[in-house]
Amino acid sequence: MTEPLTLALAEIEALARTAHEGQTDKAGRPYAEHLQAVAEGVRARGGDAEQIAAAWLHDAVEDDALSERWLAQAALSRRTKDIVLALTKRAGEPPEAYAARILATPGALLVKEADLAHNADPARLAALDEPTRKRLTEKYTRMRTLLGLVRGEGQPA
Repeated sequence: MTEPLTLALAEIEALARTAHEGQTDKAGRPYAEHLQAVAEGVRARGGDAEQIAAAWLHDAVEDDALSERWLAQAALSRRTKDIVLALTKRAGEPPEAYAARILATPGALLVKEADLAHNADPARLAALDEPTRKRLTEKYTRMRTLLGLVRGEGQPA
């Protein structure tokens, strides 16, 4: 049995929105739109409250919106914290090591799958210039492959 979340999902959402306030994605959209899409993607894929909480916070430490110390002290379940840390890319880290950490962390793969799905959304990518769109598409495809999220030729799992 997992520990209950001390913070409610609405509180976690508000915290994440505040932490990322003023940030935009590569297309210039408010970053909170990405967080909301990932949280909704986790919910749609059958994720639980801990995974949805992690979806709201998945980029917070990586983007320096919240510190690792904040995360360690936050009123969140250990599983939610572990998922957030698994999804936090580290400087100079090879994609293979990042993927291995995600695969080794219970619950993290589903959150990363929702993240990649939103990042690779054709409508979102269409707002970017061609070189950026091509680079990101290749990056997301490679990560999906490393995570085992691809079946056959380009068919999502």
